[in-house]
Amino acid sequence: MALRSARDSQIFIIGCGISGIGAAQKLLKHGFHNVHIIEATARSGGRIRTGKLGDNIVEIGANWIHGPSKENPVFRLACDYQLLDKESMSEENQAIDIGGHPLFVPNWFTSSGRKLGPETMGPVVEFFMNLLERSQQFHDSGGEPLPSVGEFVKAEAERLAPEEWKEDQGNTAIRMAMISTLLKLECCVSGTHTMDDVGLGAFGMYKTLPGLDCTFPEGYEGLIDNMMKELPNDLVLYNKPVKCIHWNYTKNGPDTKGMLFPIMIECVNGETFAADHVIVTIPLGYLKKHQNTFLSPSLPLHKLHSIQRMGFGTNNKIFLEFEQPFWDEDCELIYLVWEDETHLADVVSDVKMSWIRKLSGFTVLKPTERYGHVICGWIAGQESEYMETLSEFEVLHSVTQLLRLFTGNPTITPRKLLRSQWFHEPYSCGSYTYAAKGCSEYDIDNLAEPLPLKGSNSKPLQVLFAGEATQRSFFSTVHGALLSGWREAERLISHYTPASGSFSSKL
Repeated sequence: MALRSARDSQIFIIGCGISGIGAAQKLLKHGFHNVHIIEATARSGGRIRTGKLGDNIVEIGANWIHGPSKENPVFRLACDYQLLDKESMSEENQAIDIGGHPLFVPNWFTSSGRKLGPETMGPVVEFFMNLLERSQQFHDSGGEPLPSVGEFVKAEAERLAPEEWKEDQGNTAIRMAMISTLLKLECCVSGTHTMDDVGLGAFGMYKTLPGLDCTFPEGYEGLIDNMMKELPNDLVLYNKPVKCIHWNYTKNGPDTKGMLFPIMIECVNGETFAADHVIVTIPLGYLKKHQNTFLSPSLPLHKLHSIQRMGFGTNNKIFLEFEQPFWDEDCELIYLVWEDETHLADVVSDVKMSWIRKLSGFTVLKPTERYGHVICGWIAGQESEYMETLSEFEVLHSVTQLLRLFTGNPTITPRKLLRSQWFHEPYSCGSYTYAAKGCSEYDIDNLAEPLPLKGSNSKPLQVLFAGEATQRSFFSTVHGALLSGWREAERLISHYTPASGSFSSKL
C-alpha cells in the first residue's frame, strides 16, 4: 500500500460558508494541497447572503460585524480587503463598547396610532437593558433563580416596575407593553421563539467584543468574494448535498489508486469521495434534522444529546421601501408597541391570525443617500416560520395594515417588499444558535469534539466539527464561524506538525 506525506492527506470540508472557506484557506497556506469543499447549493457564503431590493443592496443573511475591533477576525479581513467605510475603521469606532446592543435613535408608535416620546419610553429601554445585563451575570456567578431569561426578566420587571415608575404611574401600562415589545425584539437578537427558551445560566456564555457594530457598504458577500478569490477555482464542488459520511473504516475502506482511506463521503446523487479527514461545517439546524443519518457509525450519544439540548431558531427580515418616510430623519430604529400587551405572559394565540404581532421592530437602513427610504422588519420564532409560508402579497398586505394602524396614517403603502425565509432553506433549517434552557458550554464543546473520541485506537481526527454552533463564546456570529473553521484547520496542522515545529501553525 502506497504511503502518503502529511501534505498529501485528502481533506474534505462540508459546507462553503465562511467557516469552511476559512478552514480551506488556512490548510492551503500550510501546504496541504488535497483540500476540497463540498457544497450542497450553487453558491458560496452560506448564511451570508446579499440581495437586491430594487437598486438597493440588502442583507438577506448576516447583517453586521458584531464588535468591529482588532480582536474580531472578520473586521480585520474586511479592513484588509478595504470593504468598510472610513468611519467604521476609525479608532473611535473600535473603542466604543456597547455590550452587544447598538444605541439606535428610536421612534415609538403604538397600536392606537400614537407616537410616543423618549421621556415616556427612554426609561423603559434603560430598565430592560439593565435586566438583560443582570441575566448575563448568572453564567459566571451561578445561582440563577429561574430556568430562563424570559421568566427572570418578566418576574423582575413586574417586581421592580411599580417602584421604578412610581413618579409617573399614568405611563406604567404603556411601559409594560413596551417591555413586551423589547422581549420580542430580544427573540430576534437571540434567534429564538421566546426568551423563555433561552437558559438563564447559559445566557452570559456569549461574549461581546468592543466596537460599534457596522455593515458592509457594498454587501457582506464582498467578504466571501474576496476570500474565494484566494482559493483555486476547482476547490469547491457545488450542488452536491452530502447524504452520509461513512467513517472509521479500518479495512475494506475506499481504495483509491492503491491507497486506503478511513472515510467515504456519500452524496445524495450517488457520488462518493474518499478522505483522510472531513471538517463538517453545516448549520446546527440541519444537523438537528439529520443527526441520526448524517454519520455512519452514528454520532456518540453525548454528542447527540448536546445537539438536542442546544437551541437553533429562526430570525427573518422583511425589507420595505417607501416613497417617503413616516419616521423622523434621525430615526434608526422603529418600535411598535401593542397597548393591550401590558401583561408579560407570552400570549399563546392562533399564529395564523396574530403572527404579525411578533413583528415588533424595524431598523432604518442608513445612510438615506445610499438606500432611499428602506426599513428592515425583524421577526423571530414560530410566527416567523409561518410568515415564510405566506405569499409575498399576503405579507405585504399584513405589514401595510400593521403600519397604517400604528402610524394612524391610512394611506401608507410600501413600494416594494423583500423577505428572508431561513426556516425553509433546506440546508440551514433556521438562522443561528442560541443557548437553550438546560444547555451549557459543555454542549458546545461536545459538538466541537472530533471523532473518533480520545482513547480510540482508530486513525485520529477523521471527522472534525466547525461552524458558529461550535464556538462557545461567539456562537451565532460570523466571527464565531470563521474562528471555528480556523480552529479545526489548526487542529489538523498541529496533528501533522513534528514536535520540532518545522511545519509551523502560525498564520
